[in-house]
Amino acid sequence: MIKRFMTLERHIIEGERKHPAATGELSKLLSDLVIAAKVISLEVNKAGLMDILGYTGDNNIHGEQVKKLDMYAHEMIFKAMDHGGHLCVMASEEEEDIIHIPDAFEIGKYVLLFDPLDGSSNIDVNVSIGTIFSIYKRVSPQGLPGTLEDCLQPGLKQVAAGYVVYGSSTIMVYTTSNGVHGFTLDPSIGEFLLSHENIRIPKKGRIYSINEGNYKFWHPGLKKYIKWLQDEELETDRPYSSRYIGSMVADVHRTLFYGGIFMYPQDSRNPNGKLRLMYECNPMSMIVEAAGGRATNGKKRILEIVPESLHQRTPIFIGSVDDVNLVEEFMSEENNNQEKE
Repeated sequence: MIKRFMTLERHIIEGERKHPAATGELSKLLSDLVIAAKVISLEVNKAGLMDILGYTGDNNIHGEQVKKLDMYAHEMIFKAMDHGGHLCVMASEEEEDIIHIPDAFEIGKYVLLFDPLDGSSNIDVNVSIGTIFSIYKRVSPQGLPGTLEDCLQPGLKQVAAGYVVYGSSTIMVYTTSNGVHGFTLDPSIGEFLLSHENIRIPKKGRIYSINEGNYKFWHPGLKKYIKWLQDEELETDRPYSSRYIGSMVADVHRTLFYGGIFMYPQDSRNPNGKLRLMYECNPMSMIVEAAGGRATNGKKRILEIVPESLHQRTPIFIGSVDDVNLVEEFMSEENNNQEKE
């Protein structure tokens, strides 16, 4: 039984009504994104029946093989968002450069950055994947086409962020800094309904999430931290459980609800990490922080990083406050020990 019939669109509109200066543009922008998410969810759920599994034969800007469903999701978001008059520019993980609004359409005041299908390496084996998005206000003059400068803003400047998980059900989680809320898609009526109101991440968890296949390439402090998590000590609720899906959106979604920490660190082969600051780390960090958590690159708050390029990468440690603080302590202590030697 539905205890409270609150659709996502109604929730967005009611949230904007609480701000007297709101124009309604952000509500309409998010509503357009909801339509794209519904269509992508539909195609993901029947992907095995359609000719959209496998690779296109092309590589993206990151040198990775492009899957057909990746490009479908990218094109669907672009088509849903290009004509509403709310955006001045877009940027996608799948495109090398910024994406201009077609000349035929009105230019707006918002900027959209998105990862159309996070975790796409899992598409063919039916593991949860998702869409991540980030919204900013433009900094260039109104009325003109958007610029790269509009896209290269620190995460602190985000006005909204969210993600959609396509799994056993389709769930959309978003924030405009006033709480984090989750909505589950009811396929019988085609609407996202409020299912998780005011999500709060536990201050400390008992789950860690990291690709341990890269262990030998890690920072010595991180190695010590992982071993510490695996040791048994009842007073500190150890050992932790290890959970790693390989789709950031799915791993962070679990962390948001259960607590703990998700890590994709730098290593000796990837000194800047592998996840993208603008498309993955900034929006996820805004969501987790709005839910009471923390996100850093091991030294600095993710949202305070000033981006230098559109596809910039960064290490990330994100999750419960106590767990993120502790991994930083391990890495800082090891750095101090090395300096003394």
